[in-house]
Amino acid sequence: MQHGFIFTGTDPELAVELAPLAEESGWDAFFVWEGIWATDPWATLAAAAMVTERIRLGTMLTPVPRRRAWELAGQTMTVDRLSRGRVILSAGLGVPQDVEERFWIFEDDPGRKVRAELLDEGLELMQHLWQGHPFEYEAAHYRAKRTDTMLPPAIVQQPRIPTWVVGVWPRMTSMRRVARYDGWIPNYAPPNASGIDPLEQQRTYTPDIAAEAIAWIMAERERLGLADRSFDVVHEGTTGGVDPVADAAVVGPWAAAGATWWLESDWQVPADRVAEYARDRLRAGPPRLV
Repeated sequence: MQHGFIFTGTDPELAVELAPLAEESGWDAFFVWEGIWATDPWATLAAAAMVTERIRLGTMLTPVPRRRAWELAGQTMTVDRLSRGRVILSAGLGVPQDVEERFWIFEDDPGRKVRAELLDEGLELMQHLWQGHPFEYEAAHYRAKRTDTMLPPAIVQQPRIPTWVVGVWPRMTSMRRVARYDGWIPNYAPPNASGIDPLEQQRTYTPDIAAEAIAWIMAERERLGLADRSFDVVHEGTTGGVDPVADAAVVGPWAAAGATWWLESDWQVPADRVAEYARDRLRAGPPRLV
């Protein structure tokens, strides 16, 4: 299992300070969050790329339907090249307007169906954009006319920047999208649930359910001819960093279920304590199994 740390603060200077601390302390990845009107995560990660050598860098997560695919492709390519191939893109639909009004102050939510279409087209379009070669694209929401001039350089990682995608288990349309890419960021819709309530999901999503979903993903990837390609499964949670045995007891069941990444986060830390918390938790090191 690999270990990432999610910086939940908003100060880009602090994030750039923390990235090398994460690397020195044995973490495998450093993530920042992406908002609609917020600190630019890709500018922050570009700066972090210049002060680190090993650690992977990414967002948790990018609402691809809210972004212009060509701009996102340029930003991710830039950080991928500056970091010499250490970028991860975490992609999702974005928060619905009825869940978080703050993210919809500039436009109205077109609805889950349209956002899902934009996510599929955006991810597909970026596969071409990342290669920096002439191409044409035509779909319901996006198009690209062929051009042979002023082409940007290609990404370092091939065939694409590793792309982790949010998928809601057991909603098959969502999960089939996940299986085509490089990792699963789990959401869970309990049976008979009318929506996806974060608190209910946290209460009911268990390692046994994760193992069931992972088995389905692997079978689907075999059906698609992707079984020989690496695939990551993410689990996000909180450990104390003080008692290795207690931390291992939290992380271990998820590793046994098939999770390949533990992402450490605590979104409840007050803004005025984020710096202190992040420094202390990073220095304590990741919650390795013992």
